[in-house]
Amino acid sequence: MPYISNTDKDRKEMLEAIGVSNFNDLLKDIPEEFKKECKINLPDGISEYEITKEMRRLVGKNLNTANITSYLGGGSYDHYIPSITGTIAGRPEFQTAYTPYQAEVSQGTLQSIYEYQTMICNLTGMDVSNASMYDGASSMAEAAILACRQTKRTKILIASTVNPANIEVVKTFTSSMDYKIEFVEENEGTVLLKSYENKIDDTTACVIVQTPNFYGNLEDMEGLADLVHSHKAILIVSIDPISIGLFKNPGKYGADIVVAEGQSLGLPQGFGGPYLGIFATTKQLMRKIPGRVVGVTEDTDGKRGFVLTMQTREQHIRRDKATSNICSNQALCALTAGIYLSTMGEEGLKEVAENCYWRSHYLANEIAKVDGFEIKYKKPFFKEFVVKTKFPVKKLMAQMVEKGIFAGIPLEDFKMNNDEFLVAVTEKRSKEEIDDYVKYLKEVSNGL
Repeated sequence: MPYISNTDKDRKEMLEAIGVSNFNDLLKDIPEEFKKECKINLPDGISEYEITKEMRRLVGKNLNTANITSYLGGGSYDHYIPSITGTIAGRPEFQTAYTPYQAEVSQGTLQSIYEYQTMICNLTGMDVSNASMYDGASSMAEAAILACRQTKRTKILIASTVNPANIEVVKTFTSSMDYKIEFVEENEGTVLLKSYENKIDDTTACVIVQTPNFYGNLEDMEGLADLVHSHKAILIVSIDPISIGLFKNPGKYGADIVVAEGQSLGLPQGFGGPYLGIFATTKQLMRKIPGRVVGVTEDTDGKRGFVLTMQTREQHIRRDKATSNICSNQALCALTAGIYLSTMGEEGLKEVAENCYWRSHYLANEIAKVDGFEIKYKKPFFKEFVVKTKFPVKKLMAQMVEKGIFAGIPLEDFKMNNDEFLVAVTEKRSKEEIDDYVKYLKEVSNGL
């Protein structure tokens, strides 16, 4: 009888337990045309020096915000990151930290999470924050699911001005659930209160609104919370955290759940991640929130200590009782946001927001003077705005890249109008850079 190692024996027993004799039986439903029989054609191994040289060559092909001026937005922004942020977050004890299950040996990690939660509550005006979600899109989806479970209703109302990428994630998260998603149509770049009135009813679990919205416009939140609460539904508000430096936090106009993409709080754009999902809510919903929450307590000697509390995750309780399967340790991204917020402080955040506001409005006014271009919406906006043009947008964007400028995002990429693009301006953009944008926009458009 041939020798079978413990590993082979275990594998054999597992296959028998699920009723198959070998690994290929697991693939029987996959058509043969999709099975690749030949070996993968990998090159021979090379030295460390050679592979480093090759990787640097490949990296050199990338265009990034270190060497190109960026006006890209849509949820990811080129904000300034104080050097102290990476210095502290890059410490080995933070970078290698795992989920702090054992409080007695994880006080530093737990305290950093607790401080993050505190700052997010101060920022949003909510009572409790988790720490944290993968990104703003999954935060929104989890908020919608929480609302449906809490209200025992099935209709999710979403303002049509919410970021389309986030909407797609909400659809994906809820695709296997008996929930119904409906949209509240916009009116010239924002959603009117009467539009919500026409859609909301007593089957509505929640209303989701984003302000500043996907187009950069500020939604009018006056009276919306009262309307939503009169139907015993839940108001979910998605924000740009930087905008709170200038505008009211959602707690002041009656939000029940606040979600956000936290990338702008000290996280690099990094080709799309890792990012940070902010999720904060009221005391009434605190036991239903996904993820983990860190609390403060006292030990037997009366000393302050930090512990994981309200752990409604599948790793801590029965799977069917879990509110979510968010189980990765996102504390490093949360820590980074906490460092950023404590470095900037209230005045620093206000200054960043003001710079974004005035610089974006300066650029919008200058673009409006260029022949063939106009600012689409006449609504108050924060740091993003939509430009409408008579020129082919994708060609225009490509030629602006040749001038060293990421000029904006074609809205055609979001299945919207092909003669429009979205422009974002952060505090990093100087007057000289903005003037160059306008100069090159004139040059390029004249050539088209």
